[in-house]
Amino acid sequence: MSNSFSARGSLNVAGRNYEVFRLPALETEFKVSRLPFSMKVLLENLLRFEDDKTVSADDIRALASWNPQEDPNVTGGREIAFRPARVLMQDFTGVPAVVDLAAMRDAMKALGGDPNKINPLQPAELVIDHSVQIDAFGQKDAIDVNAKLEYQRNQERYAFLKWGQKGFSNFKVVPPDTGIVHQVNLEYLARTVFAQENNGVLQAYPDTLVGTDSHTTMVNGLGVLGWGVGGIEAEAAMLGQPVSMLIPQVVGFKLTGKLPEGATATDLVLMVVERLRKHGVVGKFVEFFGDGLDHLSLADRATLANMAPEYGATCGIFPIDAETLNYLRLSGRPDDQVALVEAYAKEQGMYRMQGQPEAVYSSRVELDMSTVEPSLAGPKRPQDRVPLKKSKPMFNDALAAMKKERDLTSKPAVANIGGRAHELSDGAVVIASITSCTNTSNPSVMLGAGLVAKKAAALGLKVKPWVKTSLAPGSQVVTEYLKQAGLLGDLETLGFHVVGYGCATCIGNSGPLPEPVSKAIAEGNLSTCSVLSGNRNFEGRVHAEVRMNYLASPPLVATARATRSS
Repeated sequence: MSNSFSARGSLNVAGRNYEVFRLPALETEFKVSRLPFSMKVLLENLLRFEDDKTVSADDIRALASWNPQEDPNVTGGREIAFRPARVLMQDFTGVPAVVDLAAMRDAMKALGGDPNKINPLQPAELVIDHSVQIDAFGQKDAIDVNAKLEYQRNQERYAFLKWGQKGFSNFKVVPPDTGIVHQVNLEYLARTVFAQENNGVLQAYPDTLVGTDSHTTMVNGLGVLGWGVGGIEAEAAMLGQPVSMLIPQVVGFKLTGKLPEGATATDLVLMVVERLRKHGVVGKFVEFFGDGLDHLSLADRATLANMAPEYGATCGIFPIDAETLNYLRLSGRPDDQVALVEAYAKEQGMYRMQGQPEAVYSSRVELDMSTVEPSLAGPKRPQDRVPLKKSKPMFNDALAAMKKERDLTSKPAVANIGGRAHELSDGAVVIASITSCTNTSNPSVMLGAGLVAKKAAALGLKVKPWVKTSLAPGSQVVTEYLKQAGLLGDLETLGFHVVGYGCATCIGNSGPLPEPVSKAIAEGNLSTCSVLSGNRNFEGRVHAEVRMNYLASPPLVATARATRSS
């Protein structure tokens, strides 16, 4: 590899020497300290892979002297080759890549070569989380019933993936019923800073990735640059090929103040989605900065990063700082790994500290978090924020507009459930689900939902019998802290039993509605609703029979369905 800018150096951490490619080596000529965090990560990547073929000295100069006002969509921009450190997959979109590897082994064998030489060149990790379906709900053994059905339906796929884990090197599979891919990535897989031997030299460099799921961006909350790509791009990266991209624009989102009492990270992200959709960030990086970060937990940051696809950005990244280190310790990363992350980030000017100059950005958006209020989003787009205090009139307006646009007529219909007749009409909530990677691993909102359930149980409130309730936590850690807090039983009393660990209602794995409810919807041509703590609410995605879908925080999902028992 070339070293045109004399950036190759060393870093000693706890008695171990690492080869690093130092950004400060370019400071005199290019003032790289002014670059946004995400651009520093890209610049280091180019320095480390300079080979005069895929990465040239001119590529490095172009990025180091980045013009924040240049719009690559207008000027054509400069194309660079980005090599992510690893590839993340989930089972729906990741299986074809493993099939291709297996086919390559067959071809190698047919040609008389050694099939064992076919392996991912970059670390590849696949989390099985998209195959769980909510068939059973509202009962203690719901998770066991759903898991059994999941294994029956996916036996061949799972056997194949188990073979792949044993057969390929540089490839890991996280088994079903463990957690949502993005939360597993946060809790376990993410390194933040990699330490790996390359040609006999121990190197340290930023953890970066591409993933076969659009919400790969959730790990941006941990200071890890990555985003979702298609299967072909992911497979190419897995085989050592660079991702071709234009040097992006970076929108700086300054957060100030702190959330008021009663507002959650979900409410914050719905406001951020609304603001950034109006600003326009498609094809751009979004980078969060400002003193407001001091009041956001890592889980809150991950909530904001997760919904980058909903606000239209390639990524929504946070810098490495003390909160990053705190989370790494909390999630059980070794002390030497935490020390490396801190030392490396500070050496490279990638560590956020009080009083440091702000980076330059292509454009800026600012939000005082004290203005955030409880909200929902819907009935069919995540950017359509509905302040809770206006939810009733806004729902009525949305229902009337939809019925007029489609010339819909409806009438109340009866659902016979448990020997009793219940009348359903337009607006009836038939699905209430605490689900998806955005919220179901954030302790503040999950414990908040538990506290709502505890109060509801004390008041004797129940869920109406036509509502399909479910709790699909982001990881098994959530169930454990709900148990230890004494709140899981209260959620179960309200109908929110754990149904599985995976991406469920948000991607349409909500399972069938009870037959009487489904029949009533059809007979009355009803426009019914779902309320879910997800990130996508497009019509037909949550459930084919449910026309109106609202995103809400877990406490609001629980609140929406807690009603006085008749």
